[in-house]
Amino acid sequence: MSVQVNHPILEEAKRLESELVEIRRDFHQHPELGFEEERTSSIVADYLEGLGLEVKRNVGKTGVIGLLRGKNPGPTFALRADMDALPILDEKEVEYRSTHEGKMHACGHDAHTTILLGAAKLLTKQGLEKGNIKFVFQPAEEGQGGASAMIEAGVLDEVEAIAGLHVNTGIDTGKITVSSERVGCGAADFFRLEIIGSGGHAAHPHMTVDSIAVAGQVLTALQNISSRQVDPTDPIVVTVGSIHGGSASNVIAPKVEMIGTVRTLNPELRKKVPGMMESIIKGVTEAFHATYDFDFQFKFPSILNDEKLTELVEQTAEEVLGAGHSARVKPGLGGEDFAFYTEHVPAVFFRLGVGNDDMVRYPGHHPKFDIDEKALPYGSAMLATVALNYLNK
Repeated sequence: MSVQVNHPILEEAKRLESELVEIRRDFHQHPELGFEEERTSSIVADYLEGLGLEVKRNVGKTGVIGLLRGKNPGPTFALRADMDALPILDEKEVEYRSTHEGKMHACGHDAHTTILLGAAKLLTKQGLEKGNIKFVFQPAEEGQGGASAMIEAGVLDEVEAIAGLHVNTGIDTGKITVSSERVGCGAADFFRLEIIGSGGHAAHPHMTVDSIAVAGQVLTALQNISSRQVDPTDPIVVTVGSIHGGSASNVIAPKVEMIGTVRTLNPELRKKVPGMMESIIKGVTEAFHATYDFDFQFKFPSILNDEKLTELVEQTAEEVLGAGHSARVKPGLGGEDFAFYTEHVPAVFFRLGVGNDDMVRYPGHHPKFDIDEKALPYGSAMLATVALNYLNK
């Protein structure tokens, strides 16, 4: 179902499409990791100043805030985009491939930043009768706590509500989705586990405690949490993302380090997970005469969407993109530090479709991740109109 361009803000956004594509490709070619977004934030700040907005640089280290004031007093509504890239090698064969070896915009934050710049331009041209709009360009979403740094720097001061989006190649361009539940995404927590054995010669394993063998048993046993210890209707993922141990083929490793993540939707289950994990780790290591060091870090809570704001996004999608272009879907377990904003003010987070059947829909964090750039003006028009509809309600 194609989008019928008959909304004035969408019409204006479509006229910006070539500019938005150029901006996005520039960001894509020059990815910067969390709290290193010096070039990106400078471009963002310069662009906002060029629009005549009040701009603050170096917020939360490398963040940027732009403020558009209305003609009359009213509430302040915030729109947020993240700017950081990932430590991934870009494997795409395109002219705008990353020029920074081992760094890549593999999660669409280049698109998010571009979309919010587009929204700022649309809203500046439109003007505000009342209230204010704060444009929040956040660093370090990918696991480094950029949202917390922005909040500590006062980004939510005087903000009544906030909205954000994330691109998704699994959704068709021209469509958006919102969570069918108040919880908008999974809580994302991290752990580090060191299995401590006793090394020795590979030919004499009976004289050692093989930390790699024990780690294998622990890895398998941890999957028992999701398959046998938790209600199957209560989503949970326990993933070990990295294992390091040993240095030679004929030496039994004395230590193995495992790092990973746990994703949950249920906040009560989230609290129980560290104890469930440690019970298994303790039992397995004792059985094999090893010891362990376990550290669990509660990192990012779940996004909590405000129902009235969720309805506002749905209504805006029908208004801007047309009937049938929004849907409610079950929340996934992907983490997003936008969750920290939702702990302070009413908030909504939605997904923007950036996929089509003429492209390979690589998921986020894939080395060939890319988007349908025709979605950029749709995202800008959606954010701009959500903000206007909120202020004019």
